[in-house]
Amino acid sequence: MPKSSKTPAARAEALRKELNKHLHRYHVLSAPVISDAEYDALFRELQALEAQHPELLTPDSPTQRVGSFVSEKFEKVRHPAPILSLSNAFNADGVRAWFDRILRLDDRVETADFVVEPKIDGLTVVLHYENGLFVKGATRGDGEVGELITPNLKTVRALPLRIPIKPAEGSGKKPRSSATISLSKIGPPPSSLVVRGEAVIYTQDFEKMNAELAAKGERTYVNPRNTASGALRQLDSKLTAARPISLLCYSIVERSKDVVIETQWDLLNYLRAMGFPVAEVARRFKTLDEAIAYCESYTTQRDELAYEVDGMVIKINDLRLAAELGFVGKDPRGAIAFKFPAREVSTTLTDIIVNVGRTGVLTPNAVLEPVEVGGVTVRQATLHNFDYIAEKDIRLGDRVLIKRAGEVIPYVIGPVVEARTGKERKYKIPTACPSCGEKIERVEGEVAYYCVNNACPAQLTRSVEHFAAVLDIEGFGEKVAVQLVTEGLVKNVADIFSITNNQLLELEGFAEKKAQKLLDSIQAAKSRPLAQLISALGIHGVGEVAARDLAEHFGSLDALAAATAEDLQAIGGVGPNVSQGVVDWFAHKSNKAILKKLKAANVWPTAAPKPKITGGAFADKTFVITGTLPTLSRDEAKAYIEERGGKVTDSVSKKTDYLLLGESPGSKLAKAQSLGVAIIDEATLKKLGR
Repeated sequence: MPKSSKTPAARAEALRKELNKHLHRYHVLSAPVISDAEYDALFRELQALEAQHPELLTPDSPTQRVGSFVSEKFEKVRHPAPILSLSNAFNADGVRAWFDRILRLDDRVETADFVVEPKIDGLTVVLHYENGLFVKGATRGDGEVGELITPNLKTVRALPLRIPIKPAEGSGKKPRSSATISLSKIGPPPSSLVVRGEAVIYTQDFEKMNAELAAKGERTYVNPRNTASGALRQLDSKLTAARPISLLCYSIVERSKDVVIETQWDLLNYLRAMGFPVAEVARRFKTLDEAIAYCESYTTQRDELAYEVDGMVIKINDLRLAAELGFVGKDPRGAIAFKFPAREVSTTLTDIIVNVGRTGVLTPNAVLEPVEVGGVTVRQATLHNFDYIAEKDIRLGDRVLIKRAGEVIPYVIGPVVEARTGKERKYKIPTACPSCGEKIERVEGEVAYYCVNNACPAQLTRSVEHFAAVLDIEGFGEKVAVQLVTEGLVKNVADIFSITNNQLLELEGFAEKKAQKLLDSIQAAKSRPLAQLISALGIHGVGEVAARDLAEHFGSLDALAAATAEDLQAIGGVGPNVSQGVVDWFAHKSNKAILKKLKAANVWPTAAPKPKITGGAFADKTFVITGTLPTLSRDEAKAYIEERGGKVTDSVSKKTDYLLLGESPGSKLAKAQSLGVAIIDEATLKKLGR
């Protein structure tokens, strides 16, 4: 949307509508029409307007989704109608028995049609709207009373803060239905609407989140549902905002008289038209046999869905008939859950083995008596980390529950304590690396245990590949790393500089020209800057920015190797964990051997100490950069800050003064929000630097 000469109030209103529309397109329709950079520019403009004119801030503003601190205790709220569960059927016969029961109660059931929807494995939430504005949201609780979690729900990008949301005309995905409801037929937003849905974390987002946490040595999560549930019940909604929670809606709990809907199919389409995310796999069927067949098809296709489900739900399409059928206990008669076969089974844990990753992280895995789960024979399952074993009190010889979801590695849920015989043995965390025998270490405040031996065989291939990549050795990829390590030509990263032409020619795929090109690239890597070499060594906690700071401060590997933890912590941005990681790396015998070889190969760059700038617009200020900036590269932004007396560090902490935010930011944004760090864009940086 181009800027105009509108008043600030009019411009803010236009920006809110535009941004909410694009949020809906991105998080609900998966059909964005603008880039992240364009969205960020609109968002920052609205932020600036609201900062200059606080009276323009409204509850439905996209800027209010970042989260805030809430009360120490969740307020209880009574639902306008009971939030009921469903009775279950576990096969086609069970569904037909349900149909026969309700047919005896009302013969209209015989001609009824049906809607089938996924039974989403998430956290049930109840969303209240007044005159189109989201006013409060709650958990299901006991079905009668739930907990008020409105600030947390506002952080869920798929949840519309104002309805209806109308996507741009003529583009984007259309819902898969044969009869949709258009906004022209809906009219103005309802005076009152209460919607039921499930808060979920999509499988792909969950796996990505866990991978990022594991890479940082932080605690990972067991399953999407519990993660979403725990995040939505945080007392600080900034922590909720850091989790990739989404939403799927499927029911209206209460509506004002201006909302007239007669069938479940129209209800789903009404929710879609209003802007709520609705499961695309929902279908309408004329006969019960068709509905059952559709449910059965998903017993083998369930993993094709983007979120976890534990069954399908068959509903009488006629809402009046469904309501008049009444209830059995707390279960409505007008619907039945077709539950899928359980993918949780029990077996005996016979052993625990430990794998070592590229960065030296030790990961425990359960060795199991073979058991079939969902048609696959499982012999091993992940135990996440050593803290998980202790928290769950998982013992060798235990009968354990395991779960498998799609292609995800099976994991141990926990022990079946009642099955214990007394012969089970408590697990002891190893004190030495299972691959190289070196002592393992744990950084305070982190979950992971590490092997800090850079020449550890379990880490070697990936360490060599990482070293070559950081030093920009062209033609030295994963395949070459595997070949050199397998043939015994490279036993640590320094051996790369001893490779000869004859050795390369003996390897598969190498001819004279390719071998010489690789050797030339290796020779060129000898002259890389000190900061690049430090980063390539793979020291725990030392990334590109920290490596540059260390190079500028110490000037050589000799000086860095002699530094104490106290020396290192004197550098801005280097905390106790990183400083200890550096000291431990240089103290290790095998790493000393690597340094000796590097020096002998004349791979020993030095750096002139950077002159300290006193005064300046950013004197004594610490910055962290995340995302891609509009015009400045990361190096240029760092130089701009340092030229004005500021410091740039790798990680966000309480000492950080500003987070410089660009397009596609990482997890640093959520950390900055949780700590209350000032967040600025490139334009603001340049204003402050004048």
